[in-house]
Amino acid sequence: MVVGPINQLRSLLLPVLVGLVLGGFNPWLLAAAGMGVVVLLVGGFVTWQTFRYEVGADRVEISRGLIRRSRRTIPLERVRGVDVTSSLLHRLLGVAVVRIEAAAGSAAGTEDGKLDAVSAEEAERLRRVLLHRRAVLTEQGSGQEPAVPGESGGGGGAPLTDGSATTGAPSGDQAPDDTVTHFTMPRRWYLYGALSLGYLLTPFVVLATLFGMVQQSAGQMVTDFFIDWVTTADRAFLVLFGAVFAGVLVLLMPVFAVVSYAITHWGFSLRDRDGSLVAERGLFTRRSVTLEKRRIRGYELQDNPLERTRGVVGLRAIVTGLGDAATRAVLLPVGPRSTVEPVVDRALTLFRGRLVRHPRAALFRRLTRAVLPFAAVAVVAVYFDVTWLAVGAGALALLGVPLGIDRYRSLGHGYDGERVSVRSGSLSRSQATVERSAVIGWTWTQTLFQRRSALANLQVTVGAGTGGYTAQDAALDESVAFAARITPEMVRPFLATEEHPPGDAGAGEARRV
Repeated sequence: MVVGPINQLRSLLLPVLVGLVLGGFNPWLLAAAGMGVVVLLVGGFVTWQTFRYEVGADRVEISRGLIRRSRRTIPLERVRGVDVTSSLLHRLLGVAVVRIEAAAGSAAGTEDGKLDAVSAEEAERLRRVLLHRRAVLTEQGSGQEPAVPGESGGGGGAPLTDGSATTGAPSGDQAPDDTVTHFTMPRRWYLYGALSLGYLLTPFVVLATLFGMVQQSAGQMVTDFFIDWVTTADRAFLVLFGAVFAGVLVLLMPVFAVVSYAITHWGFSLRDRDGSLVAERGLFTRRSVTLEKRRIRGYELQDNPLERTRGVVGLRAIVTGLGDAATRAVLLPVGPRSTVEPVVDRALTLFRGRLVRHPRAALFRRLTRAVLPFAAVAVVAVYFDVTWLAVGAGALALLGVPLGIDRYRSLGHGYDGERVSVRSGSLSRSQATVERSAVIGWTWTQTLFQRRSALANLQVTVGAGTGGYTAQDAALDESVAFAARITPEMVRPFLATEEHPPGDAGAGEARRV
C-alpha cells in the first residue's frame, strides 16, 4: 500500500510542483493535487487487496485486478532466473521485488512475473523454492514434483497468498545451503570506475537528464530565458564562462565516474549457492541476480584502452535465454586481471590455451579502415582549401595508425581441448570463451577484398549470449582446420576431397576447397 503509490507519485512529483509554482499555488490546483494523492493511495490499497500469488508443485500463478482481472501461469520447468531487487524505499520498509523470468520471455522485454513487494525473507524463500523445484522437475523429467509436506495436497500447491502471512518452506523443499563465496569487492576497486568510458560520461548524462526534465516541465520559459541571457551577456564573459564550465566538467569526469561506479557496484559479491552463481550489488538499489551454472555456457572478458593500461577487465557470463544480459550477466565489475582470472577458474573454468595470431593481411585491413577515410577527407579539404577540416582529418588519420595496430594485436582465436575462445576489438575489446558443447554451428563470411587476401570472418554460433562470436579476418584455410578440429562431425562432411592418381605422393590426402 506504500510502495506502489510512492513509485507512481515519484514520476509525477516534478510536474506537479512546477504546476503549483507557476500557478501561484491556486486553491484549485492544490485541491487537484490532493485528490491525485488520494487516488494513488486508494489504488495502492486496491492493488494490495486484489494481488495474490501461488507457488504450486509445477507452476507459479499470479492473480491481480479488481475490475479487469488477470491470472498468469508460469510453468516451473520454464523458469530461467529469479532476481531479487531492493530499492532504498524497499529496504526501509523491509520488503523486496521478486522477478521471475521464464523461457519464452514476455512482450516489450519485461519480466514474466513480478512480485512487488514481498518481505525480504519471503523473497529469499521464493528464490530458493522456485529454483529448487525447477531443478527437481528438470532432473526427473516429469510434470509434477511429489507433494511437499506441510503444503496443501491435491497437486494444487500452496494456496493463493499476498505474501504477508506465508509459512516458511519446509526443509524438504529446499536444497541445503552450501554457499561458497568466490569474491567480495574490496574498497580500492571503486577507483577503477575512473577507467570506464561509460562512467566517465556520467556528468554529461546527468546534464542531459536535468535538461530534459526542465524542458518537459517549463520548456518554453527556460528556453526564452536562456536565449535572452546569451544575447544580452558580454561575449568575453560567455567565452570565459564556457571555458570554465567545460574545464569543470572535465575535472569532474573521474569523480562522477568513481561515484556512479560505487553506487552501482557497492558491496559486490559473487557466491556459489544451490548450483547457481549469485551476484549481488548496489548501494541504494540492492540487486541479487541468480544464474544457474548449468545454463552458463562460457564467459566474456571486456576492457578498453584505459583499462588495459592498468591491466583490468570486466567479467560477464554467457548464458542461455537471459534477458537484459547487459546488466544481469555481470559476474565481476572492472578489476585487476590477476584477481579476475582466479575467480573465473574457481566459479567456472579458465581458458588455458593460446590464441592464434591472424595473418599480416588483417593488419593491412585494420590500418586501411582506420586511416583511409580520414586521409581521403584531408586530401579533399586541402584541394578545396578548407584548412580546419584538413587539419582535423589529418590528425584523425594519424591517430588511426596506433588504433589499427591495436585492433590487429587484439585479434585472435584458440581452442584448449574443452573451450573455444575468440577475441577482437580495441576501443571495446572482448574475449569470449564458450564450452565446446555449446557450439551449434559455424559461419564463414567473405567480402570481395577478403577473398583476394584469403581471409574470412569465422563466427562461432552458440545457443547463448549474443548467439555468436566472430574471429575477424582469420586465414580461411586455418579457420576451416580450426573448426574441423573442434567439431569434426559438423564440419568434415562439407570438406571436398580430391582424387589422386595411383602412385601419386599425395594419394589419400584431403584438400579443402
